[in-house]
Amino acid sequence: MSEPPGTTVSLADAPSTDVPSKPLTAQRVQPLRRPGRWLVTLVVLVLVAQFIHGLVTNSFYQWDRFGYWFLRPTILDGLVITLEVAALSAVLGLLGGILLALARLSKSPVLRAASWTYVWALRSIPLIVVLIFLYNFSALYQTLSIGVPFGPAFFSFDESKLATDMAVAVVGLSLNEAAYAAEVVRGGILSVDQGQHEAASALGLPKSYQFRRIVFPQALRSITPNYVNQLIGLIKSTSLVFYVSLLDLFGSAQTMGSTYPGDIVPLLLVVTVWYLILTSVVSVIQFYVERHYARGATRSLPPTPIQKLRAGVTDLRARIRREASI
Repeated sequence: MSEPPGTTVSLADAPSTDVPSKPLTAQRVQPLRRPGRWLVTLVVLVLVAQFIHGLVTNSFYQWDRFGYWFLRPTILDGLVITLEVAALSAVLGLLGGILLALARLSKSPVLRAASWTYVWALRSIPLIVVLIFLYNFSALYQTLSIGVPFGPAFFSFDESKLATDMAVAVVGLSLNEAAYAAEVVRGGILSVDQGQHEAASALGLPKSYQFRRIVFPQALRSITPNYVNQLIGLIKSTSLVFYVSLLDLFGSAQTMGSTYPGDIVPLLLVVTVWYLILTSVVSVIQFYVERHYARGATRSLPPTPIQKLRAGVTDLRARIRREASI
């Protein structure tokens, strides 16, 4: 409705706009309510509390016997054997996997076929079968010789003298690990951008130098997390060497369980905790290796656990200050 002629309208009489009662900097932002998330969190906390309560209060676990066996010399000797077998098998398996991966990617059809056949066969045969077969290998071949096929042998040796329990375990695990590592390494190499290969070739660099200094370092970003998963599986697979008469961590606990049948459960808990410690150490190493090779590929490196803790404490203090100022 228009005003009559001659009527003036002052700014005070004008309709007021929606002016906030507080400055924008003083207004508090209300967080989005997520009742479902809080409900699921509460259920998880209740289940975790019940699980811990059961572990602590159930006398069936015999925590006093667990403490007795945890650092016994027999268990520690088995732990050392587990570490030796896992370390040797990891190194030999990775080296074998690299060679198999390069053979699989080569232009030679013979090398590609041989690598594919090896990977197919070793991934198809259960590890326990490989170990038992190697353990009884001397029954098939008492002596091994190197020479001309269908011709004279240059030299031969007794296989039973070399096939110790440790050697059988390391060879069996290494052969099995190489088959899986080959696919991990091959996938990592294929993940490198083709332009990197072309740029290296355009510079006239030797193929070996291209692989060592350009392709493989970039492939490690993809290889590391996948191979660490294989390494964790390898640590757990060492428990199978007990079946070839090698007393590793699991074998030592199994032997003590046969001697002390009332301590089977605490002995199994001892083995479980030691395997958890070993795999946790490997996971920590994995984090820092991935963080190292992430340089140049990400804008900011992922924070370390200590940095996350400091950031969480700083954020908590800031929230407390905000709550106190309101």
